[in-house]
Amino acid sequence: MGAEELYEVEFPPESIIRRRNNVESLKDLNGRDSYGGERTFNKSMSSRSEKATELLNQLVEFSALPEYLQDNSFILRHYRADWPLKHSLLSIFSMHNETFNIWSHLIGFLLFLGLTIYTAMHIPTIVEPSTLHKWQHEINDVMPSYLQLNEALSSCVPGTFDGIHCVQKPITRWPFFAFLGGAMFCMFASTMCHLLGCRSAKTFYLLMRLDYAGIATLIATSFFPPVYYSFMCNPALCKMYLGMITTMGVCSLLASMIPVFQTAEYRQVRAAVFCTMGLSGIVPCLHKIFLYHYEPLAYQAFNMEIFMGGIYALSALIYATRIPERWTPGTFDIIGNSHQLFHVLVVAGAYVHYHGGLVYLKWRDVQGCPVS
Repeated sequence: MGAEELYEVEFPPESIIRRRNNVESLKDLNGRDSYGGERTFNKSMSSRSEKATELLNQLVEFSALPEYLQDNSFILRHYRADWPLKHSLLSIFSMHNETFNIWSHLIGFLLFLGLTIYTAMHIPTIVEPSTLHKWQHEINDVMPSYLQLNEALSSCVPGTFDGIHCVQKPITRWPFFAFLGGAMFCMFASTMCHLLGCRSAKTFYLLMRLDYAGIATLIATSFFPPVYYSFMCNPALCKMYLGMITTMGVCSLLASMIPVFQTAEYRQVRAAVFCTMGLSGIVPCLHKIFLYHYEPLAYQAFNMEIFMGGIYALSALIYATRIPERWTPGTFDIIGNSHQLFHVLVVAGAYVHYHGGLVYLKWRDVQGCPVS
């Protein structure tokens, strides 16, 4: 090795020395601030990402919505659009134009869950007199005069009354619980639709199908208690009416799966389909009154059905006409618009129907079917 080469190895050129010094300086800097330079860069990027997410998750006006969310042009502001799952879920605790829709049916779901548990615990299938006394005292405040002991004894299973005890005729409860299940499914589906429908077009249309399926299920199962308990002593009529309303419910559910059915243009068609389904219940109700015109409880149940039907009809009318926001666009963006009123009326109608179902249980538990 020549002297010149030895010099190049042992004493590198100045430019190389400067580069090395720069690298060492950077290492020292990172060492001194525990990689502060790198962290500062990451923090900057994170901050920008957070700001971008914030901007993305801000509430927007109707004009800025993607097409799939442009449903009600009378609601002008406070929309969520294309939000990620986490922010959509957390929006249940923030204020926007879906907050009331989410909570109204979430509370309705919890209400009917509680009623289902209460009913299962306090209305047994077979009642003995000793149990009946305790039962009446426990539920007297909530459901007064549900059963009278002397009336219950008149419906004892033949041969079981020994002067002290008897077993009451068992009346099946499944139609009543089918209605409660339908109400819970409808309100839970609606809650999920309004909470998560802002995520994407795919999620929105999937949840809309679930929402309409819930409405069809609620309407169909609402007829199970009145139809079954009205015609339980006439099996042919009972099967005919149950089959009719179930078929209509399935057809409505299948119609709700068609994409065009979910568009804003078909809003009134949707209302008409569900209204027609509900009005079909007039036939078995009138038939029941014809068969049991001598039964006071039949008339009491009929009056509650009329009340429930009126509530549902009013809710459908408000839903279809978009009153009151169409009168003053922008005034009812947060609270008081047609869809929110529709939600409240649905819960109210279902609650009235629950008490109507108790009347049917009282009637059939007491009377049963005549022994042929």
